[in-house]
Amino acid sequence: MIEALERKLDSFNAAERKQALTALFEKAESGEIALPQAGTAINLHCHTFCSYNSYGYSPSKFAWLGRKRGLAVAGIVDFDVLDGLEEFLDAAKLLRLKACVGMETRVFVSEFADKVINSPSEPGISYHMGVGFPTAKLHGQTKDFLSGLKRTAQKRNKEIMVRVNRYLTPVELDYEKDVLPLTPTSNPTERHLCLAYAQKARFVFEDVHELEKFWAEKLSVNPEDVELSDHIKLLNLIRTRTMKQDGAGYVLPDKGDFPTMADTNRFILQAGGIPTHTWLNGFSDGEQEIEKLLKVAMQSGVGGLNIIPDRNYTPGVKDERLTNLYHVVELAQKLNLIVVVGTEMNSPGQKFVDDFSSDELSPLLPTFLKGAHIVYAHSVLQRTAGLGYTSKWAKEAFSDVAAKNDFFERLGHLLQPSREDLLRTIPQDRTPKQILAEFEDKS
Repeated sequence: MIEALERKLDSFNAAERKQALTALFEKAESGEIALPQAGTAINLHCHTFCSYNSYGYSPSKFAWLGRKRGLAVAGIVDFDVLDGLEEFLDAAKLLRLKACVGMETRVFVSEFADKVINSPSEPGISYHMGVGFPTAKLHGQTKDFLSGLKRTAQKRNKEIMVRVNRYLTPVELDYEKDVLPLTPTSNPTERHLCLAYAQKARFVFEDVHELEKFWAEKLSVNPEDVELSDHIKLLNLIRTRTMKQDGAGYVLPDKGDFPTMADTNRFILQAGGIPTHTWLNGFSDGEQEIEKLLKVAMQSGVGGLNIIPDRNYTPGVKDERLTNLYHVVELAQKLNLIVVVGTEMNSPGQKFVDDFSSDELSPLLPTFLKGAHIVYAHSVLQRTAGLGYTSKWAKEAFSDVAAKNDFFERLGHLLQPSREDLLRTIPQDRTPKQILAEFEDKS
């Protein structure tokens, strides 16, 4: 019964997901399911099926699994949309899980137009985030900007599909019939295209040997290397050989294909989020100048730095990747940037949560936890009272960023999901000290 309910959490039917989550919560309340106390593990960067999750997790599913695993703070991040925000925050509130919501996109950084940053082989293009969005109910230019991000991504996907269709003929996709049904929110990604091509090829070539021969030719591999039983390997090969650099569907983007970082930061701030730069591994030309890059980003509002720790070290090995990881965390601390971490889960095999007990990550955990509590506190304060990290109140209330970080970290640590609504009664003229004192009295 429990496993069946958990499977329903990934249904494309929102009502079915809500019913399943309510039933699971009732079982937890009755003692049939044991849920642990929150620990120190965090994941603020999990993609859901609102863009692409390799395990098919919905926002409700990640909230449930995060609560089952005892995450201290959990956060979702989807590409170009905030479609999962309300569902995730509602689910987290029901489960008494500290939660926040982000969004990821790609931007053009004019100051680094001639340097690769964190999008491989694409000079000037950078993956970029906003974290701690309080709502998805946007208006006016802010709503238009968000809609434009999705339109741009879908236009690029369709253009990729047209080129790949020509290359993979007779395996050709129809966007409406073959691709859109794979996502509940009409927001397919390149990975959905890969899945659709794999499914369509099995339909076109009923004979297994013919199917292997087709993929071997199109993906430029030996027939024996086409392991149809290894679904993950096949999907990754399709994406690498047809949609990435030198692939039949790839076109090098330029500055007109994505919004500028400054314009994107302006949107994030207007929507109540915290603009956040993303760091890959420190090896690109742009990331070799990481301090300059971060200072450029901060000039237009960036207050955080996203890191994917798991891909930046090998257990038991002290190498350049690990050195770069420690260096960028130290730099973020020096610049008073919020450090946001997670595992993405938008590619098969990625972990649910980082191994923070490892020798490599355990020294960094306090910094990661601090960032998680800051984003959580911002998310709740902005959502309930309009007094978030980037608000007018915060600009006037703190003498410097370090003091602001300390306040939001402390509030995020003290605040419990069951008490979040207490913040709705806080007057706009309260000082940070008064807020903490009032909350501590009531907690």
